[in-house]
Amino acid sequence: MRFLSTHRRHPLAGYAVLLFGLLLAGALYYAFAPGKAEADTAGDTAKIDEGRQLFLVGCASCHGMNAEGIMTKRGGNYGPSLIGVGAAAVDFQVGTGRMPLAQTAPQAPNKPPVYDEDETEALAAYIASLAPGPAIPDEEYTDVSEISQEDLTRGGEFFRTNCTACHNSVGAGGALPSGRYAPPLRNVSARHIYEAMQTGPQQMPVFSDDVVTPEDKRAIIAYIKNVQAQPQGGFGGGGLGPVVDGMFAWIIGIGGLVAVSVWLAAHGARVKKKRS
Repeated sequence: MRFLSTHRRHPLAGYAVLLFGLLLAGALYYAFAPGKAEADTAGDTAKIDEGRQLFLVGCASCHGMNAEGIMTKRGGNYGPSLIGVGAAAVDFQVGTGRMPLAQTAPQAPNKPPVYDEDETEALAAYIASLAPGPAIPDEEYTDVSEISQEDLTRGGEFFRTNCTACHNSVGAGGALPSGRYAPPLRNVSARHIYEAMQTGPQQMPVFSDDVVTPEDKRAIIAYIKNVQAQPQGGFGGGGLGPVVDGMFAWIIGIGGLVAVSVWLAAHGARVKKKRS
């Protein structure tokens, strides 16, 4: 006690107390912090290594050896950087066959996947290990087998407000400028619809979980699946919207009336009398 009393006014006393506090905090954290299971760590490492090998073979030629992207001589992106895009972006692009890109085009088309599910998972794990990004959604937000009418109504309101301008009122898709298009949503899995909203592929805007919550995304997906499952009576025109419906009305309806009018004019009683 006499030693501490004598040296408590020493210029280095404050630094000594601070150092002691840091050492004590570190020791307590090391003692009580939960540790990750070694088996899980080994499994994740193996999956990441597998994904890196697949990336080097099939993706590095466009996206760079370390996924940093490749710049063209004119300053554009030959292949954009994938650092920070997250596992969700990889699962969407690779799982729908859009990547690897078959040829340069205004937009990557949907096609049969090149990689199977395990390989896609490995690629997603590798990209996710490079930097934080959107994760693959949990099944609770993509399972729409049981959903209330209230959620369906809310999902329809969100969809009509934010999505119909490009995807049409029933998700049939539509044309966009510069050779691009909003793809149809029929037969697209709920997980991929969620990931598209979360990551904003190509020209689609990003609807992050802060903008549209996971619960609202689930409601939107439920509305899409519900409206596409409803039977359409009569001649629906593919559900392409009021513009196409109006075109059918003009071509078939008005066109038919014009044809009938011409026929009546050509075969009327006065025409026959004049000929005779």
